Amino acid sequence: MAEESDFADKGNKIIYETEAKGLNPGLIVLLVVLGLLLIFLVGNYVLYSYAQKTLPPRKKKPVSKKKMKRERLKQGVSAPGE
Repeated sequence: MAEESDFADKGNKIIYETEAKGLNPGLIVLLVVLGLLLIFLVGNYVLYSYAQKTLPPRKKKPVSKKKMKRERLKQGVSAPGE
């Protein structure tokens, strides 16, 4: 029995718990990516709001005469000149 306990004592490894030195590299990468994403989204919002205030509203494309004639015929109104 004494031999078994000696064998068990030799098999035990001493584990030293040390405090983490610095930040985890994965955490640093995650924080950098999230920070860049946040800056990108905030920048887009600022540019969008600035553009809404300063740019004139979009002009619609002119409708061709052929399309206007077709729409009038669908509504039952005859096109002028016919």
